[in-house]
Amino acid sequence: MNLFGMLELSGSALTAERERAEVVTSNLANAETTRTAQGGPYRRQLVVFRAQRLARFPLQLASLSGAPVLPLAAGRGVRVAQVVADPSPPEERYQPGNPDADARGYVAYPNVNPVAEMTDLLGAVRAYELNASAVAATKSMIQTSLDLLR
Repeated sequence: MNLFGMLELSGSALTAERERAEVVTSNLANAETTRTAQGGPYRRQLVVFRAQRLARFPLQLASLSGAPVLPLAAGRGVRVAQVVADPSPPEERYQPGNPDADARGYVAYPNVNPVAEMTDLLGAVRAYELNASAVAATKSMIQTSLDLLR
């Protein structure tokens, strides 16, 4: 893999982790939403990642033996394939005075666990930071390569 392919790979991961963090943040913001436009409580959203093939970057060099060097594939990147609703049932709480209560006095609350969401958010932030570090390291290698040519 060449250096520009590494930038594209890290860039795809940065985009995917940013979207993951946005979905988790939305889940946290709606943890107590009992009524939505679709009816019923907010449904926790989950991010589904999918590998993607990135562009190819041919290397215009020959090996030390004089044999041509085959083009290097940039590898696989990642993207958010879809955002899906969590299929688990909503949490029911007994609150007979709540306007959203059913005939039995129970209110359906979103199936959002704030501790799990914060853990997911920290994971997304950490993955984003690691990919940002990879971009910085790649930029440094590119700069060093250019300096060697001078």
